[in-house]
Amino acid sequence: MYEIPEGNKTSKGRAIQNLLSIPADDKVKAYINIKSLEDEEFIKNNHIILCTKNGVIKKTTVEAYSRPRANGINAITIREGDQLLEAALTDGKNEIMIATKLGKVCRFNEAKVRPMGRNASGVRGIDLNDDEGGNNEVIGMVCINDMSANILVVSEKGYGKRSDIEEYRVTNRGGKGVKTINVTEKTGNLIAIKTVTDANDLMIITKEGITIRMAVSTLRVMGRATQGVRLINIDESDEIAAVTKVDHEDEVEETIEGAEGDIAPTNGTDTTPTAETDTTETPSAE
Repeated sequence: MYEIPEGNKTSKGRAIQNLLSIPADDKVKAYINIKSLEDEEFIKNNHIILCTKNGVIKKTTVEAYSRPRANGINAITIREGDQLLEAALTDGKNEIMIATKLGKVCRFNEAKVRPMGRNASGVRGIDLNDDEGGNNEVIGMVCINDMSANILVVSEKGYGKRSDIEEYRVTNRGGKGVKTINVTEKTGNLIAIKTVTDANDLMIITKEGITIRMAVSTLRVMGRATQGVRLINIDESDEIAAVTKVDHEDEVEETIEGAEGDIAPTNGTDTTPTAETDTTETPSAE
């Protein structure tokens, strides 16, 4: 994807099928913004890591993707019944964490995954065998190069928590992992894992279209195996649809010119004068 038309913030954009020659029933699962493919040192020393729903992981050098075509190039051979879930850019020195919907996380060093060609199908990243009749799958992967960051997980029913990375012991690739949240009927299954710092905000969107934004700094760091706290109140029939992190922004109070030059805060809401507000115009100096 290298020829994207520029638009303004209110434009609708263009369908992916009009920019890439992909089948109508295919879906975009991930996108990565990378440095110029003309930089030889960069493309030889950085990698794309892919993760699938069934726990397969694969690492390929960026150089393998350095000759793009309009109809795309193969990135991974997907096995029957599986699908691509995540993609990340790494420098070869990251810690990889893969999370499952039943609340387990496997952490291992990126060096445990050897680079492969584009057509390879990858190797096992996490063992999904469990006591739930095989009803388990990967819900996310994070690549960590800042060990001061925290791990934030969110469940279907709006529960979540923030934990130190060191709470998760390093294991071998392909292990069953350790508990990252106590999954119960009240919390629902795990649906998202993110790396966060105090400089981030968290945005949560439900399937019924409710959106909430909160500062990560308001969430205290908790133990790895706890249930977490309620991040958003949702109806029993609703569930979390998407979770993403964004840069933190302080709220700016808007103001209006009130009577006799007083400045009245509006907090970004209704600016209609109240019954007690004097709205008589003051004669100008002219």
